[in-house]
Amino acid sequence: MTPPVELRTLVLGGTRSGKSRHAEELLGDDAAVRYLATGRRIPGDTDWDARIAAHTARRPAHWTTEEVGGTELAAALARPGPVLVDDLATWLTGVLDDAGAWDAPVVPAAVDAAVDGLVAAVAAAPGPLVLVSAETGLGVVPDTRAGRLFRDRLGELNAAVARVCDDVVLVVAGRALALPAPATDASAAPAGIAAALGPAAPAAGARADLAVAGPAAGLDATGSPGSATASAAPDGSGAPAGGAAGAEVADPDGDVAGTPAGVPGAVLPATGAAAGAVAGAATTPASVTESDVEIVPVTVGRPDSRSRREAVALVEGLAMPTGGLGRLGELGVWLASCQGTCPPQAPVRARVVLLAADHGIAANGVSAYPPQVSAVRATAAAAGRLPVTVAARAAGATVRVVDVGLVSGAEGAEPGWLVAHGTGRIDREDALDGERATAAWLTGRRLADAEIDAGADLLIPATLAVGVTTPAATIVAAVTGAEPVAVVGRASGIDDRAWMRKAVAIRDALRRARPHLRDPLALLRTVGGTDLIVLAGFLARAAERKVPAVLDGLAVGAAALLADELAPGAKDWWVAAQPSTEPAATLVLEHLSLVPLLDLAVRTEDGTAAVTALPLLVTAARLLAETGTAHDTGVVPGDVTAPAGLGR
Repeated sequence: MTPPVELRTLVLGGTRSGKSRHAEELLGDDAAVRYLATGRRIPGDTDWDARIAAHTARRPAHWTTEEVGGTELAAALARPGPVLVDDLATWLTGVLDDAGAWDAPVVPAAVDAAVDGLVAAVAAAPGPLVLVSAETGLGVVPDTRAGRLFRDRLGELNAAVARVCDDVVLVVAGRALALPAPATDASAAPAGIAAALGPAAPAAGARADLAVAGPAAGLDATGSPGSATASAAPDGSGAPAGGAAGAEVADPDGDVAGTPAGVPGAVLPATGAAAGAVAGAATTPASVTESDVEIVPVTVGRPDSRSRREAVALVEGLAMPTGGLGRLGELGVWLASCQGTCPPQAPVRARVVLLAADHGIAANGVSAYPPQVSAVRATAAAAGRLPVTVAARAAGATVRVVDVGLVSGAEGAEPGWLVAHGTGRIDREDALDGERATAAWLTGRRLADAEIDAGADLLIPATLAVGVTTPAATIVAAVTGAEPVAVVGRASGIDDRAWMRKAVAIRDALRRARPHLRDPLALLRTVGGTDLIVLAGFLARAAERKVPAVLDGLAVGAAALLADELAPGAKDWWVAAQPSTEPAATLVLEHLSLVPLLDLAVRTEDGTAAVTALPLLVTAARLLAETGTAHDTGVVPGDVTAPAGLGR
């Protein structure tokens, strides 16, 4: 039976998952389906020819097959259906090929134009339409620059197409699962799809475990709990009326705005009791009165795609050889998309936020410095005597030192943000209880709000804690699945004995972390620390408010991993300063698909490298804003047949 004419379905799945067969079954055998094949034939590839033949043989004889690619696909969707597109991943590969994107310093504007055109064509398709695509992470993609480019662009394409489809299905091992629909469309799945999925398929919008609270549901403007309470949607989906988890708000021009329908790390009433208080914990900040809140993930809007396209086109037209600006051009494009304007403005109010905290595990001899040096470093930073503060003065950035978790405080460090006096030893006990963990998350959000409200246009967070690389490495191992010995580094310059103590501590902490691998905040509470949770909340909130950040060091990287889990999409608002000498930091960069700007082998782990990268960001912005175009300056390639000396 052919589905209703208004139905648009996206079928996702991994390699050999059965996604194509399931898509064919949705349309049935009785309809005259137009099958749009996007895979390009490769001369001499007999295996590929055999796969195409196998797919063709199982389709009904009265179906017609059209081989389309590039902009041809959007044009083909304008004709009546029913239509089956198989698949979007191979279509995207062809688009990237045609645009020469694999080796380009920035992704050509033609790629964005093709994707936007396809999404618009899907939304306007006149007849029943089923699209097949590979889900990112479920196929074999090499961990190279080209592989990361393909993975990131495919994820963006899938998300964009899903937003204009009526139904999205994930196929795993031949079994189809209906994914939740936005709360604004809580109706049941159409009959054609419901029948194909069988009685076990959940109705659209039926998921109740991922509710979202917006500002009216218990948050004031700073991210602190207010008096309002979250209400369940009438359909029982658990999402508030007017927006679902991950829903994004379109700006007046049609682009996805950076503020989602909901707040990353939004606060909802909790149902369970808090864990016992950490010994010596500070009084709970005013923003949290009881352990009565929980953090739920909500997607962050991506940087502005229209400004990005304009910046790419601008770079391509400057008075220079193609790709002449290299990474500087990429940086300028990134700044333009983050600011939502082209050309971008040079950052002029960069702010460095240094967190001071103590870690219980530091008493186990995992650092070259004793635990009390955390407070000493904070005092030195407040006096402007640490490398990061000197570099900040040179780069024109301002510095703030905040005590969020020192045992005894530090001269010059702001005390009003204190969450707890130290943490537990993570190899034996939780770093924090649930109440303090929530307070730390909210403190990070409030810190970000305070900086942004004061005018910061670029943020550089860091921690001064002794021993912080031990919990940070534990978090990285837990998230990436790495073995303890694969994440242990020398950090502060430890000797072999300290290295072994650190490896054992990470091993034991990782065992305690395993029950919490799917709960980012619980993971941070168990084997993280006050500063790491504050950093995560800070980075998530900054991304939500469309302010970019520069990451530097293993501790910030580990916090960023979980910030992106709690606020999916936040990583698009970050850039990495350098590859840390810590092996766990390399895993962070790979996991977040971030390419470092510098490689200076700076090992201070206090944000020094990030501050050093500030002039590069300023230069990148000014290059786009002030460099003349090839047309205006006459700096254009000469005729290769011209006499020597011309066209130089």
